[in-house]
Amino acid sequence: MLLRLSIPSPGRFETTRQLDVQFGGAEANVAATAARLGLRTAWISALPANAWGERARQELESHGVDCAQVRMRPDARLGVYFIEYGAPPRPIRVLYDRRDSAFAGLTPEHVDWDPVRRAGLVHLTGITPALGAGPRALLERALREAQVVSFDVNYRARLWKPEEAREAIRGLLPRVRYLFAGLEEAHAIFELSGPPEELIAGLARLAPTATVVLMQGEAGSIAFDGTGLYRPSRRHSVQVVDPIGAGDAYVAGFLWSVRRNRPLQEAVDVAAAVAALKCSMWGDIAPINPEDVEDALGGSLAIRR
Repeated sequence: MLLRLSIPSPGRFETTRQLDVQFGGAEANVAATAARLGLRTAWISALPANAWGERARQELESHGVDCAQVRMRPDARLGVYFIEYGAPPRPIRVLYDRRDSAFAGLTPEHVDWDPVRRAGLVHLTGITPALGAGPRALLERALREAQVVSFDVNYRARLWKPEEAREAIRGLLPRVRYLFAGLEEAHAIFELSGPPEELIAGLARLAPTATVVLMQGEAGSIAFDGTGLYRPSRRHSVQVVDPIGAGDAYVAGFLWSVRRNRPLQEAVDVAAAVAALKCSMWGDIAPINPEDVEDALGGSLAIRR
């Protein structure tokens, strides 16, 4: 989890006089959104034993996430990231300051693995192994202990090179039940090419026991369960307020659906709706509930009175 300090558009790093305070991080975002939708979720991590660490933990708990397994470490720091929200044609720019964070110092010996063994599903991402030897050992241990694993590639170019990520991630995929990857990740990390249907087929060969989801941003998504391809039934009209965290929201909506034993087509539709809702809201974590999802799936923009 990181402290997020944002410069609202049209401000720039060299001109801003104030920063908006939020919290975010891939796995934390998924846990919070899934909890808000009704899943019982817990987050295993580390935070500094100071005011920022306490506030970060309270943020997740306010969304319904069990943080009993979060280790509060004295003399540690909370990683930070800064966002400049560019208005087109300027892109969004992100600067990270996360070296030696509380989580980066966490090792398997610091974790109680019983909750992991008992969990119905454990969600992991490719950010964790990029943070160093300790976090990589954590991920590998979690893969061994968990009954069912969901894995989001979540490649970060500022953390490691594509070839490093490829070497670390490919060996994990045969143990994954749900795999999420972006279009560019399929190209850069797994060296796949061709149209989306060929990309997802290539990912399925790397993760033979997984339901695979290829996320394509504004172009939508495709899910493949070994028998058929599933796309969202409708495109959502979205006024984009903040796209950061949309992929995590998609994953949370998808996992919420499959954990309720919903059909794969419904899971894809729900995931797309949750991602669209997230884009319409400020912050990494969208304050949504199941009623919001039902409204989005219904497609009506009528005023609710």
